[in-house]
Amino acid sequence: MSGFTHFDAEGKAVMVDVSDKAETERTATAGASVLMQPETLSLILQGGVKKGDVLSVARLAGIMGSKRTPDLIPLCHPLMLTSVKVDLRCDPARNAVDVTATCKVTGQTGVEMEALTAVTVAALTVYDMCKAVDRGMTITGVRLLHKAGGKSGEWAAGGPATQAGE
Repeated sequence: MSGFTHFDAEGKAVMVDVSDKAETERTATAGASVLMQPETLSLILQGGVKKGDVLSVARLAGIMGSKRTPDLIPLCHPLMLTSVKVDLRCDPARNAVDVTATCKVTGQTGVEMEALTAVTVAALTVYDMCKAVDRGMTITGVRLLHKAGGKSGEWAAGGPATQAGE
């Protein structure tokens, strides 16, 4: 299967061999949103959710989730993350909690999956903590926003990719 790195010549799933890749600083930022009823967002902002401080717990859950990525995604390499930052912001105009996560590593493979896992786990935690008052919340827009480092260089959502050496 050409184009896919996680398949061998016979089409069998394999973990990519990164032993010949150079160690470089690599970063990735991902985003997601949790859409909810205005009353739910108001409870979050007022600290009125019975389970506790939604944003703080979700931030910690996202950080923890990023570190567990290879336990959840079968072909991901275990990485020694050097930094994980998870940010949650309330947007009253959209009745949303927007989540971003940036992960960093100095290594032989990128951290896109760790950033995506972080925002997903943080968004799921917002849902879990608020589901008693709003089961209709929607987790949406899980996406990679930016990545840098490695042979493929820099990439940003909505813009042209730049390759290393250009």
